[in-house]
Order: sequence, then C-alpha cells, then structure tokens
Amino acid sequence: MGLYGKLEKEVPIRASASKFHEIFHKRPHHISNVSTNIIHGVDLHEGEWGKVGSIVYWRYLLDGKSRVTKEIVEEVDEENNAITFKVIEGYLTEQYKNFRFKIQCIPKKKGSVVHWCLEYEKLHDKIPDSTHGLLMELCVIVSKDIDAYLEGGSDKP
Repeated sequence: MGLYGKLEKEVPIRASASKFHEIFHKRPHHISNVSTNIIHGVDLHEGEWGKVGSIVYWRYLLDGKSRVTKEIVEEVDEENNAITFKVIEGYLTEQYKNFRFKIQCIPKKKGSVVHWCLEYEKLHDKIPDSTHGLLMELCVIVSKDIDAYLEGGSDKP
C-alpha cells in the first residue's frame, strides 16, 4: 500500500440532506448526545460553530480506546450540504501526515445519502490500513445514529 489513500463510503439515511448537514456544520457538539457510545464530546476550541477556520476538539472511542483529535473546519459548502475537516492535532497525527474527513449529504427522492471520504497521507508505509478502516466504521455508525435521532422528530438533543 502507498502512503496516500482515500476511503469512500455511502450511507443511505431517511433524514433530509440539509438537516443531516446542519448537525455537522452548525451543531457538531450535539453529536455526543446522539451517538453516546462513540462520540464522548465535541468542543469548540477556537472560532465559531460552522465557520471555516474554526477549530473543533473531538473525544471519541476507537477500537475500544478513548481518543482525541483536533480538527480545523477547512471548507463548508452549504449549497451542496458538504463540509471538510482537516486533522491538525491528536491521535491521528501519530500515524498520518495529513488526514481529512469530507462529508457530503446528497438528497434523494426518498431520504438522502451521506458520502464520506477519508483522505490521508501516512507517516510511513508500516502504518496499517486498519486505522482508517475503523474510522470509516465509526463514521457509518455515527451517521446512522444521527439519522435515527433526526427521524425521531426532534431537532435538538
């Protein structure tokens, strides 16, 4: 395997694309109330929720271990329900030179599809592929948790 990679996955959901996008864009701190088994906290470290350049601190469970990651909001495309987070500090920087989470929610005739794209550059070729595979599993579970919450009829956790 090379040092550069991309892992993509589409997760069908029942919720609207705009409501799902709003959670990651403007209210990521609510995710810990919705996906309690995985996301233990999301804090604004710098800036404003939903603004490019803002820094968000994530506390989560990965492979049975508590992890932390600091990310910067790199890009927001409200028209296309898309947001990109770039990892700048924490657990993932121990294994990756660069790591980005790109999330786009695409409206469909019924419900939506969440398109996850994890782009990365490993620090060296001995880094196993299992880490970004586990992260993608986490993303899928969190997507389903958010969908179940939004379909429950509430907008605020």
